[in-house]
Amino acid sequence: MQLHGRIHYLPSYAKHFIVAFVIVLSVGYITGLQFVRQTDSDDPVGIEQNYLGNEHIEEVKVMKFKKGEREMLTILHTHILSISFIFFLLGGLVSITSLPKKLKSFLMIEPFFSIIFTFGGIYLLWKGVLWMKWVVMVSGVIMTLVFITAAILVLIHVYKKPIINN
Repeated sequence: MQLHGRIHYLPSYAKHFIVAFVIVLSVGYITGLQFVRQTDSDDPVGIEQNYLGNEHIEEVKVMKFKKGEREMLTILHTHILSISFIFFLLGGLVSITSLPKKLKSFLMIEPFFSIIFTFGGIYLLWKGVLWMKWVVMVSGVIMTLVFITAAILVLIHVYKKPIINN
């Protein structure tokens, strides 16, 4: 079955469904990013303090304690599963665009590496590997950039006219 460019030939109701889904998915993703910012976890020091606590620092705005094992497993489990589904669904939509195949492959596969690096990094940071805060930050930024790029490209391709090759 040919998937490349299939999005161009979908009926308008299916295209509207895709647009509504991608917009709502993006609102949810951005809301999650706002939560990260709200917990001061958008820089290496904040990432470290969010999981390892900051009770040893004298002057802090909000005191945080090291997360327990059960809480860490819950965070990792729910985020890995839910974000995997987000990128599986978005990747399925990317697969039916007429983007170049190498770009499609990157946008479809890279997020799964970022998920492992981000949440594996959080676990290793929690276990005491402090330099993983940098891996978590970089992989989280890459994951977000890929999400935004894929979502925008899907929205563009929904209404883009197909290129007819002779």
